[in-house]
Amino acid sequence: MNFISFLLVVRSRYKVFLITFSVVVLSTLIINLVLPKTYKATSTLVLNFKGTDPVTGMNLPAQLMAGYMPTQVDIVSSMNVATKVVDELKLTEGEETRAKFLKETKGEGLIRDWLAALLLKNLEVVPSRESSVLDISYKASDPQFAATVANTFATQYRLTSIQLKVAPAKEAAIYISDQIKVLRGNLEVAENKLSKFQQDNGMVSSDSRFDGVDVENARLNELSAQLVTAQGQLSEATSRQHQASGVDGGESPDVMGNSLILNLKAALSTSESKFAEISDRLDTNHPQYQSAKAEVDKLRSELNTQIRSASNSVGSSARIFQQRESEIRTALAEQKAKVLQLNRSRDDLRLLRNEVDSAQRAYDTTTQRYTQTNLEGQSNQTDIAVLNPAVPPSRPFGPKVFLNTLLAVFFGTFLGVALAITAEMRDRRVRIVDDIALATSFPVLGVMDWSPITNRKKTNPKWNFKWRRQPGALGKIS
Repeated sequence: MNFISFLLVVRSRYKVFLITFSVVVLSTLIINLVLPKTYKATSTLVLNFKGTDPVTGMNLPAQLMAGYMPTQVDIVSSMNVATKVVDELKLTEGEETRAKFLKETKGEGLIRDWLAALLLKNLEVVPSRESSVLDISYKASDPQFAATVANTFATQYRLTSIQLKVAPAKEAAIYISDQIKVLRGNLEVAENKLSKFQQDNGMVSSDSRFDGVDVENARLNELSAQLVTAQGQLSEATSRQHQASGVDGGESPDVMGNSLILNLKAALSTSESKFAEISDRLDTNHPQYQSAKAEVDKLRSELNTQIRSASNSVGSSARIFQQRESEIRTALAEQKAKVLQLNRSRDDLRLLRNEVDSAQRAYDTTTQRYTQTNLEGQSNQTDIAVLNPAVPPSRPFGPKVFLNTLLAVFFGTFLGVALAITAEMRDRRVRIVDDIALATSFPVLGVMDWSPITNRKKTNPKWNFKWRRQPGALGKIS
């Protein structure tokens, strides 16, 4: 079907088109005039959200949360907020409302939930695309009631938002409070272990600067120095002892340095000289010879006695140095063991002190976080502010007669044309020459002119064959 055929069909079926068009337009106009007027009130809110985790305290900007605004829309249009609006406005107290509820639901369910569902049907929540502005609109036949409901929805949404923010903080505060008890117990256990360790090891202070380690180290160093000195003295005394106790013991420095031995040696030398002189002049039986000889023997015996005494003195000194070196060595070993024990005790003390400090830091941090979370759980502040409260509208929002009528014109036109085409399809007629060609698949050779003879030209033959489009129906397609 081409455009000419379409126009011919519409013209021939104009009654169907006009009836359909008139019914649609008139029905729409009458319905719009009969329907009661509705008023739309809008309350505008600004959302400055700062996401804070109640446990970690980390902030998350709302811009990073893609679902933040849709979540707020869902909260506003939730049954929780709607039921709070019903309670705030006391809508369940009207007798007419109860009667209507019983009539429509036959007493099934709660009137509070039923009214909340009715409010949500007329509620419209629209978030801004590029800002944190949220519009809460409500439509009603009473402008004052529409503004009241819109403002109440905004108020209850703010209160619900506070509740949703406070509830996790309260739960987190309870959890943190339990953790504080555990951390306090850990701190007390660590402090008790530290105190017991100090008592068992006789440590007055937990600071390593006051536990005697430095003093014991100094004493250890002093004993080490004394041991080195004693070892040197013992080595020297042993060497002198060996020299003094040898064959040439009289030539040892300790013997040669003895003044009594030197005097005896001098006296012995004098006596020996005197005895040599006498022995040259006198016989062995002469009293002077025997007296000089006895004096020499006495001096030699006394000299040998003093030499042995000096050698024994050197050996005694060596034994004394050896004993002292042994005592210092024993004291040094004991001091080393004591210092090592103190170092081990100091290391254990440091570990216990670190455990106490770690437990104290954890306890202090958790306590501080508990204080902050507890304050957040008791806070009644919100990041939602009312930008523009709803006011009773002066003009009705609907029904929009002009717009609805205009839409009815377009819809009626489309429906009328559709019904005309449908009627044509059910009762197909030949209206132009092309319809015959489409129906029979044969070419049309000519069209017979059925106009009156008086309208024909006299020169034309009886049968006037010519190609033309006849506006009227040529016949019915069988």
